Amino acid sequence: KAELGEAWNGLTFMEAGSGPDNGLVRATPDLAGDIVLGRKDVGVAYHLAVVVDDALQGVTDVVRGLDLFEATHIQRLLQALLALPTPVYLHHHLLTGPDGKRLAKRDKAQTLRELRAAGVTAEALRRKLGL
Repeated sequence: KAELGEAWNGLTFMEAGSGPDNGLVRATPDLAGDIVLGRKDVGVAYHLAVVVDDALQGVTDVVRGLDLFEATHIQRLLQALLALPTPVYLHHHLLTGPDGKRLAKRDKAQTLRELRAAGVTAEALRRKLGL
Protein backbone atom coordinates (compact mmCIF):
# COMPACT_ATOMS: atom_id res chain seq x y z
CA LYS A 1 0.00 0.00 0.00
CA ALA A 2 2.78 2.42 0.84
CA GLU A 3 4.20 2.28 -2.70
CA LEU A 4 0.84 3.35 -4.12
CA GLY A 5 0.63 6.55 -2.09
CA GLU A 6 -2.52 8.61 -2.58
CA ALA A 7 -3.83 6.38 -5.38
CA TRP A 8 -4.77 3.79 -2.77
CA ASN A 9 -6.63 6.06 -0.35
CA GLY A 10 -10.34 6.52 -0.77
CA LEU A 11 -10.80 4.37 -3.87
CA THR A 12 -14.47 3.71 -4.48
CA PHE A 13 -16.79 2.62 -7.25
CA MET A 14 -20.54 2.75 -7.72
CA GLU A 15 -22.33 -0.63 -7.73
CA ALA A 16 -25.81 -0.29 -9.22
CA GLY A 17 -26.58 -4.00 -9.49
CA SER A 18 -26.65 -7.16 -7.41
CA GLY A 19 -23.11 -7.03 -6.07
CA PRO A 20 -22.50 -8.11 -2.47
CA ASP A 21 -22.28 -4.39 -1.72
CA ASN A 22 -24.56 -1.86 -3.35
CA GLY A 23 -24.15 1.86 -3.80
CA LEU A 24 -20.77 3.42 -3.17
CA VAL A 25 -18.29 0.59 -2.53
CA ARG A 26 -14.85 1.03 -1.00
CA ALA A 27 -12.38 -0.68 -3.31
CA THR A 28 -10.09 -3.19 -1.60
CA PRO A 29 -7.75 -4.43 -4.36
CA ASP A 30 -5.25 -5.78 -1.83
CA LEU A 31 -7.57 -8.73 -1.13
CA ALA A 32 -6.68 -10.18 -4.53
CA GLY A 33 -2.94 -10.23 -3.90
CA ASP A 34 -0.58 -9.78 -6.82
CA ILE A 35 -2.13 -9.58 -10.26
CA VAL A 36 -0.71 -10.24 -13.70
CA LEU A 37 -0.70 -7.22 -16.04
CA GLY A 38 1.07 -8.83 -18.97
CA ARG A 39 2.11 -12.26 -20.16
CA LYS A 40 4.47 -13.37 -22.87
CA ASP A 41 1.94 -15.80 -24.36
CA VAL A 42 -1.10 -13.45 -24.54
CA GLY A 43 0.30 -9.95 -24.18
CA VAL A 44 -1.76 -7.69 -21.95
CA ALA A 45 -3.77 -9.48 -19.28
CA TYR A 46 -7.51 -9.09 -18.65
CA HIS A 47 -7.52 -6.44 -15.90
CA LEU A 48 -5.34 -3.97 -17.75
CA ALA A 49 -7.03 -4.61 -21.10
CA VAL A 50 -10.56 -3.97 -19.84
CA VAL A 51 -9.79 -0.72 -18.03
CA VAL A 52 -7.91 0.73 -20.99
CA ASP A 53 -10.50 -0.50 -23.52
CA ASP A 54 -13.39 0.89 -21.44
CA ALA A 55 -11.68 4.29 -21.18
CA LEU A 56 -10.80 4.45 -24.88
CA GLN A 57 -14.37 3.55 -25.85
CA GLY A 58 -15.92 6.05 -23.42
CA VAL A 59 -17.77 3.33 -21.50
CA THR A 60 -19.82 4.87 -18.67
CA ASP A 61 -21.69 1.76 -17.45
CA VAL A 62 -20.27 -1.75 -17.19
CA VAL A 63 -22.72 -4.65 -16.96
CA ARG A 64 -21.24 -8.03 -16.13
CA GLY A 65 -21.82 -11.17 -14.13
CA LEU A 66 -21.57 -11.29 -10.37
CA ASP A 67 -18.64 -13.69 -10.72
CA LEU A 68 -16.53 -10.68 -11.79
CA PHE A 69 -17.45 -8.41 -8.87
CA GLU A 70 -14.12 -8.91 -7.07
CA ALA A 71 -12.19 -8.03 -10.25
CA THR A 72 -13.74 -4.56 -10.09
CA HIS A 73 -11.61 -3.74 -7.04
CA ILE A 74 -8.41 -4.38 -9.00
CA GLN A 75 -9.70 -2.54 -12.03
CA ARG A 76 -10.57 0.47 -9.90
CA LEU A 77 -6.97 0.64 -8.68
CA LEU A 78 -5.66 0.48 -12.24
CA GLN A 79 -8.05 3.25 -13.27
CA ALA A 80 -6.67 5.45 -10.49
CA LEU A 81 -3.03 4.69 -11.30
CA LEU A 82 -3.59 5.39 -15.01
CA ALA A 83 -5.83 8.44 -14.39
CA LEU A 84 -8.72 6.80 -16.27
CA PRO A 85 -12.41 7.48 -15.66
CA THR A 86 -14.41 5.13 -13.46
CA PRO A 87 -17.65 3.77 -14.92
CA VAL A 88 -20.68 2.73 -12.89
CA TYR A 89 -20.83 -1.04 -12.42
CA LEU A 90 -23.90 -3.24 -12.51
CA HIS A 91 -23.22 -6.86 -11.60
CA HIS A 92 -26.02 -9.35 -12.22
CA HIS A 93 -26.78 -12.87 -11.10
CA LEU A 94 -25.61 -15.61 -13.44
CA LEU A 95 -27.91 -17.79 -15.48
CA THR A 96 -27.47 -21.38 -14.40
CA GLY A 97 -28.63 -24.71 -15.74
CA PRO A 98 -30.60 -27.36 -13.86
CA ASP A 99 -27.31 -28.62 -12.40
CA GLY A 100 -26.62 -25.19 -10.87
CA LYS A 101 -23.58 -24.58 -13.10
CA ARG A 102 -23.41 -21.23 -14.86
CA LEU A 103 -24.31 -21.16 -18.52
CA ALA A 104 -21.05 -20.44 -20.35
CA LYS A 105 -20.04 -20.47 -24.02
CA ARG A 106 -16.86 -22.35 -23.18
CA ASP A 107 -18.99 -25.20 -21.81
CA LYS A 108 -21.22 -25.13 -24.91
CA ALA A 109 -24.16 -24.27 -22.65
CA GLN A 110 -27.61 -23.36 -23.88
CA THR A 111 -27.54 -19.95 -25.60
CA LEU A 112 -29.84 -17.02 -25.04
CA ARG A 113 -31.38 -17.68 -28.45
CA GLU A 114 -32.06 -21.30 -27.46
CA LEU A 115 -33.60 -20.24 -24.14
CA ARG A 116 -35.90 -17.81 -25.94
CA ALA A 117 -36.83 -20.47 -28.54
CA ALA A 118 -37.71 -22.81 -25.65
CA GLY A 119 -40.24 -20.25 -24.45
CA VAL A 120 -38.30 -18.42 -21.75
CA THR A 121 -39.55 -14.83 -21.79
CA ALA A 122 -37.39 -11.73 -21.64
CA GLU A 123 -39.10 -10.80 -18.35
CA ALA A 124 -38.27 -14.20 -16.84
CA LEU A 125 -34.62 -13.80 -17.87
CA ARG A 126 -34.46 -10.29 -16.37
CA ARG A 127 -35.92 -11.59 -13.10
CA LYS A 128 -33.42 -14.45 -12.96
CA LEU A 129 -30.56 -12.01 -13.61
CA GLY A 130 -31.84 -9.68 -10.89
CA LEU A 131 -32.44 -6.82 -13.32
